[in-house]
Amino acid sequence: MSPDLESFLAERRRRVEEALAAQVRAWKECVPARLSEAMEYSLLGGGKRLRPILALAAFEACGGPAERQGLVMDFAVAIECVHTYSLVHDDLPAMDDDDLRRGRPTCHVLFGEATAILAGDALLTEAFARLAGGEEPDRARLVAILARAAGAAGMVGGQQLDLQMAGRPDLSEVEEVHRRKTGALLRAALEGGAVAAGAPAERVAALCAYGEALGLAFQIADDILDVVGDPAKMGKRPGGDQAKGKPTYPALVGLDGARELAREAQTRAIAALRGMGAEADALRALAAYVVDRAC
Repeated sequence: MSPDLESFLAERRRRVEEALAAQVRAWKECVPARLSEAMEYSLLGGGKRLRPILALAAFEACGGPAERQGLVMDFAVAIECVHTYSLVHDDLPAMDDDDLRRGRPTCHVLFGEATAILAGDALLTEAFARLAGGEEPDRARLVAILARAAGAAGMVGGQQLDLQMAGRPDLSEVEEVHRRKTGALLRAALEGGAVAAGAPAERVAALCAYGEALGLAFQIADDILDVVGDPAKMGKRPGGDQAKGKPTYPALVGLDGARELAREAQTRAIAALRGMGAEADALRALAAYVVDRAC
């Protein structure tokens, strides 16, 4: 990772972490202690914060005005709450049955399945409460963007397809799962950041195209890292997907084929930004980093 990108990500992550911590403090005033503890454990347990950072990066690339900083941060907090809820539920025994997340015991291991389910439910609901709590006219549009990405046609639908996938699916089926399960929320982060900035339709569309390609590149890279990654950096045990018989890009096309597909997706992501200038350099660098970490 270049020093410039590292500095960019660190500054945006700091802002996101501060906003998330403030949100947790607000919940503590009215949420039962055990539930609040499980929510805090899950939400403040580390992670790349890629989705909220992408929202902030899109906002900045579109020249978002200072008076809308609060709006985009509300969206950033909301999308990270939704992402965290999805991880809590995906880790459950009824889903992926994982006991390690971000180098720590998963929520249901520490708090029990019932509280983990409720913590996920609460994070999802509070995300929309945060996003809807203002007067700006674009808030309703942002709620719709996030709901579409997280719901049955997006992330939840992708998890269902993942659960029912059996045998040896073809590449298009695997890509559809990842487009919904991972890509939809990444795309929404870019779209929401652009909308919060008041960007014109063509700029929103360009960032959506970037987000779709980035989401695919990110998932392929994750599949590769599940085979060759460093457990200390990943915060989870490698080989988990293979052990569960999950179809992945390396399993279908081999490591070299997966790396080639990741590079192709990276190229499409960067090409989507061709109408933008230096204001999108951080997004270009991020697309390169997402793939380079695995290739």
